[in-house]
Amino acid sequence: MKTRTGSFPIGVRRGWSDWQKDLSGMIAWAKESGLEVVDIGRDTEIAGQQLVDAGLRIGSVDLLEWEGMISADKGKRADAVAKNSEYIKSCAAYGSMNHFLVMLPENKDLPRSENFGYLVDSFNQLAPALEQNNARIIVEGWPGPGALCCTPEGYRAFLKECPSKAMGVNYDPSHLIRMGIDPIRFLKEFVGQVYHVHGKDTELFADNLYEYGHEQPPTFAKEMGFGSMAWRYTIPGHGVTSWTQVFSILKEAGYKGCVSIELEDMNFNGSEAGEKQGILAGAKFLEGC
Repeated sequence: MKTRTGSFPIGVRRGWSDWQKDLSGMIAWAKESGLEVVDIGRDTEIAGQQLVDAGLRIGSVDLLEWEGMISADKGKRADAVAKNSEYIKSCAAYGSMNHFLVMLPENKDLPRSENFGYLVDSFNQLAPALEQNNARIIVEGWPGPGALCCTPEGYRAFLKECPSKAMGVNYDPSHLIRMGIDPIRFLKEFVGQVYHVHGKDTELFADNLYEYGHEQPPTFAKEMGFGSMAWRYTIPGHGVTSWTQVFSILKEAGYKGCVSIELEDMNFNGSEAGEKQGILAGAKFLEGC
């Protein structure tokens, strides 16, 4: 499967359910279904060779150490840099590699500007290992507790203070939309350092926004899975992202990466049959964009 605009290979980010933990079975299903890419976690030394042998592309791997990279403890930061450097080197055996993470600090209660300083220190130290192994960092902007580099302000500061071209963006419009950030404007600003794309979307509920707002949980109503009251994560095609426009911008910028379905959708998650249906429905939609 490839996108109609840009011919970007379509794949899947490996999830947490039992059938996806069975790597051999998942690989067989992915190939049979026409998927070309699989994103994996921190098990590259186990999963990497199986994917390569199967003729599948590794879209991304999770960086080994996250929170230690943004620790107030200088020794913890140094240890995290060392562990990540070794992992980056070992992953290079499987080709040019995207290392995925969310910028989650060890202590979310510290001032954000202080944690950002620790981030800059660590990732500048990590840059040589990335550059020497033709590897890249791809930061996803999930706005979790204390997370940095989720908004244009955060990404802009990160890419300025960590100027290595090995530092990049995992473009996931779903998080931008839930925060009220224009995903197309964001892509146009940062497209030069977008190295990977997640095929995930967000549906918005205007009536619920009036009823509940953004700031408080509901008192009586039940919140939606993979969302809140005014928004929920969906597969591509069930949300508000203009995917054809996204792929046009990427194509014009010379993007050479792929797009991986990250399934977080209450209508499909929860059973093997439902998850397979959701992944393929999202992939089929992107194939036509």
